[in-house]
Amino acid sequence: MGHESSAQASAPDASPRDGGKPKLKRKDYEKALRKLQTELCVLQDWVKRTGQRIIVVFEGRDAAGKGGTIRALTERVSPRTFRLIALPAPSDREKSQMYVQRYLAHFPAAGEIVIFDRSWYNRAGVEYVMGFCTKEQHKRFLQNCPEFEKHITDNGIRLIKYWLEVSNDQQKERFEARVEDPMRQWKLSAMDLPSRERWYDYSRARDKMLEATDTDFAPWYLLRSDDKRRARLNLISHFLSLIPYEASPGKKVKLPSRDKSRAYDDDAAIKGRRWIKEEF
Repeated sequence: MGHESSAQASAPDASPRDGGKPKLKRKDYEKALRKLQTELCVLQDWVKRTGQRIIVVFEGRDAAGKGGTIRALTERVSPRTFRLIALPAPSDREKSQMYVQRYLAHFPAAGEIVIFDRSWYNRAGVEYVMGFCTKEQHKRFLQNCPEFEKHITDNGIRLIKYWLEVSNDQQKERFEARVEDPMRQWKLSAMDLPSRERWYDYSRARDKMLEATDTDFAPWYLLRSDDKRRARLNLISHFLSLIPYEASPGKKVKLPSRDKSRAYDDDAAIKGRRWIKEEF
């Protein structure tokens, strides 16, 4: 039973805007999120039971809300099934390898969903805009990427690609919040501030990437993310709608009683240990 959703963004005429909807109240958001996360647990059981292999790629502008969306997607499921991969900058050794080589090592085995927080598409975005790769390397990547992804899907792996798009004004507001809040400053990477200056360079890089790599077998799904709560709900709902999962056959779980044949005073055994002072 694939999860049905009116939020599916695959239709060519789907509007990228939120239609000026009012801000979603936290209570309503948490209620809707809990329902979707329950479905994710059902999906998880199906993935493990049937040996599915799924890759989910998260890309988008800086401060588009990828991290929060990924947390909403993964916080109620097993990290052994939903594996999150967020690779650092490549080492000198990795730079000498075939470009996609370091990503292949993290591809899913049977019963796994691998989520890439940034992916091989770094070459189409930050590497190209900031000059970390040559124009020829960028051109070759865009030419070869569809063939690479065709090999992935031909091998039975579901490949789902999301692009989160945040507006210029909302990105500015989020960056300013990071600058002013000590608990958010860690989110500011060395690439974030230059990305504000090069907004249109990133826009053109995005356009080239979508033109070259939005294919029938590995399409891009775009999501407007100015409203973080609605964006998270819409993406999870859409993700569930793409996969024809079914609920596992019902099984009753019975909690066993303690075996008292070897009972002893286990509280007394640890009474004199170094207990943390309970200050709260």
